Amino acid sequence: MLESKSRAWVEIDLSKIKHNVEEIRKILPSTTKIMAIVKANAYGHGDVVCCKELEKCGIDFFGVSSIDEALTLRENGIQEEILILGYTPPEHFHYVIEKNLIQTFLSLDYAKKADKYCEEHHVIMRGHIKVDTGMSRLGIICQEQEYHIEQIEEIYRMKHIKAEGIFSHFSVSDELDADNKKFTSKQIELFERVLSDLKKDGIDAGIRHLQNSYGILNYPELQYDYVRPGLLYLGATSNDQIETVTHPDFKPIMELKANISLVKTIQPNVSVSYGRHFISKDIRKIATVSIGYADGYPRSLSNKGYVLIRGKKAPILGRVCMDQFMVDVTQIEGVSFGDKVTMIGKDGNEILPVEVLSELSGRFNYEFVCDLGKRIPRVYVRDGKIAEQVDYFA
Repeated sequence: MLESKSRAWVEIDLSKIKHNVEEIRKILPSTTKIMAIVKANAYGHGDVVCCKELEKCGIDFFGVSSIDEALTLRENGIQEEILILGYTPPEHFHYVIEKNLIQTFLSLDYAKKADKYCEEHHVIMRGHIKVDTGMSRLGIICQEQEYHIEQIEEIYRMKHIKAEGIFSHFSVSDELDADNKKFTSKQIELFERVLSDLKKDGIDAGIRHLQNSYGILNYPELQYDYVRPGLLYLGATSNDQIETVTHPDFKPIMELKANISLVKTIQPNVSVSYGRHFISKDIRKIATVSIGYADGYPRSLSNKGYVLIRGKKAPILGRVCMDQFMVDVTQIEGVSFGDKVTMIGKDGNEILPVEVLSELSGRFNYEFVCDLGKRIPRVYVRDGKIAEQVDYFA
């Protein structure tokens, strides 16, 4: 077992990333490349470290949410292409150009503002055009009710920005019932219509991408230039219980662990934690685990979640506190302070996947891993040995 000097830590097995990338590639057309989405600190896994590992796998394009995330990657030596998927304030346009980033042109007005900025500063901004085919979040509306191909073409023809690609985003590619499959098919049809209309008008659309993680799993046959996996290369989906068309053998790279700080025996009719929501009916042995909701471990797991200790399940007693919580170890022999507690991952023959905790806490996987706090060190492992530890994230 790996040792950590921390009270709690996230353990990331970098050696599994290559396997997961290869599993994605197996189901894609040979000409389709991967744009790895590393927003939100690579979903809590550590964006810089994951990017460097993904580069070794031949990934040459990354997607982030904001200019801040893009700058973090550049400042840490990531030189591959980076697409900013969200809004960049105009006062930060200069970073896009200085750091050779690619900005999403999320509306005609936004593109005009970028074009004007570039004209005034005698520069060119690179970007991809976002098309709204049904998500109704960002992008130029190209749906059945409204279809604004003229706005897309206007952006392509602007003189001071360079639209190098175009993309849209699925909203229900994870649902395979008839109604939602029909909706996704309509999104594909609308995206294809946009590409066809651009071609008819003599416009090269550039790089095309549409599939998110479930778009890859359920519509792998689509032949665009890139796909945009998020949790997939990290070995997870938003819910492993959801039916998918393909079934890659993904290996989760994250485990969440902590230490036991105290073990004690309590008598009958003794309350545990805030609110007295657990009161013992008999003599119990309890252990205090050194992690809490300030670290991102959900308070909603109070009195209903469990952890793994010495290869056995230990149920949570009472409310999860800010920095710690208590579990019942009455049936587990030999538990003592300093013992390791697994909250995500494997201990002995028992496995506690993030899907279980997500369901119990009323969340979904993306939310759970993204919320794991910055004060928990990330310990990076390769081939069973610690490769690197990042103690705090800025």
